[in-house]
Amino acid sequence: MTVRVRLAPSPTGNLHIGTARTAVFNWLFARNQGGEFILRIEDTDQERSRPEFTQNILDGLTWLGLNWDKGPFFQSERLDLYRKAICKLLDAGLAYRCYCTPEELEEMRSAQKAKNQAPRYDNRHRDLTAAQRAALEAEGRSAVIRFKIDDNREIRWNDLVRGSVVWKGSDLGGDMVIARASSSNAIGQPLYNLAVVVDDIDMQITHVIRGEDHIANTAKQILLYEALGGTVPEFAHTPLILNPDGRKLSKRDGVTSISDFQNLGYTAPALANYMTLLGWTPTDSTQEIFTLEQAAKNFGFDRVNKAGAKFDWDKLDWLNGQYIHNLPVSELTDMLIPYWKEAGYDFDPQSDRLWLEQLTTLIGPSLTRLKDAVDMAAMFFPSSVSLDEEAQQQLQQEGAQTVLAAIKDKLESEPTLTADTVKDMIKAVTKETKLKKGLIMRSLRAALTGAVHGPDLVESWLLLHQRGTDLTRLQNILDR
Repeated sequence: MTVRVRLAPSPTGNLHIGTARTAVFNWLFARNQGGEFILRIEDTDQERSRPEFTQNILDGLTWLGLNWDKGPFFQSERLDLYRKAICKLLDAGLAYRCYCTPEELEEMRSAQKAKNQAPRYDNRHRDLTAAQRAALEAEGRSAVIRFKIDDNREIRWNDLVRGSVVWKGSDLGGDMVIARASSSNAIGQPLYNLAVVVDDIDMQITHVIRGEDHIANTAKQILLYEALGGTVPEFAHTPLILNPDGRKLSKRDGVTSISDFQNLGYTAPALANYMTLLGWTPTDSTQEIFTLEQAAKNFGFDRVNKAGAKFDWDKLDWLNGQYIHNLPVSELTDMLIPYWKEAGYDFDPQSDRLWLEQLTTLIGPSLTRLKDAVDMAAMFFPSSVSLDEEAQQQLQQEGAQTVLAAIKDKLESEPTLTADTVKDMIKAVTKETKLKKGLIMRSLRAALTGAVHGPDLVESWLLLHQRGTDLTRLQNILDR
């Protein structure tokens, strides 16, 4: 048997981190088992589905390195298949047309609520006669298609994460709608629970791996697999991703889509690595940094936790920093250039390439997220910089202007500037002015960078000198 798993996102929003983590677990299991990872876009919700969301999902999975073996398949292109399955259920007496109006359903729910009963459909149209159906249709009523659920049935399965799971048919809310209303005897738009089962049977899905919020759907879907004569797949319901307060991570928590994480400057390998740890523990629990391929070798549901996985920003930042710090300078530079361009910094990616790599070498060890490079590099691009409050105070110190004037004079007569000549220059100015080296270094940093703290001063100065901005900045301060 070939293991086949599927990711089936709905394109009603951008790729959510919860969906992406589900994709990671599906991918890892498929690769571990030598199976197939199938991508299926569940776009039957025509009102909310958008092509831009579909593209966002495809781009996000590709960026994360979660390559799929087959697909993407689109449910909107498979409607005939679903309608044939619905007709099969109708012909077998396992489904029927329900003509209840929204007002009648609301009245039913209100009566149940008044009696402190759980809301459920009372199956009132399950056994209509042909004459009763004709009378309702004569009133101009449209009909949804409902699948019959036996209240006395027990639905059991052995979940690969949660062990034995049992549901009672009476807890599933009554007969289930599997197709929307149609104004004629035609079958309306097929709904999620029906479409997903038909697809799973058609694509020979062997394992359904998804979040625990689908458990109630699983009980309903098992009944549909059986009714349609399909093989019931194995199920693995993974823990939800929780916010720091222990609630399900949602849009209210801010950043939740993969494109958001990408824009914030997280690298794909770090984010994929982190999502793997959200609910799964490697065989070596001390191992925290690994590729998807490495994780796939040891992945199994015996080490997937039942409890929800709390999202930890500090852990993700640490992981991301580890990946960034191990990147080759050339590769990291390629990743930083788009952020600098978006910030409006003036440079040519080709002619300034060597200088950009030197800048990357300087700030790279301090980066946690790629986007941090925008602020860290801000001082290196303009011909002049604004002074922060500490820098202004430093340049008002007695002797600061004397120091800068002396540095400028020596700089104008220095044909080349290297780390050694910079150190010699500072040593000479210290001796000539008889001022403390600390004052000289702080004043020089304040004038050149606009701050009294930052990366290595000598390396920063050399970078500024290559663009000819060091003299300009010194003169600007002296002219104040």
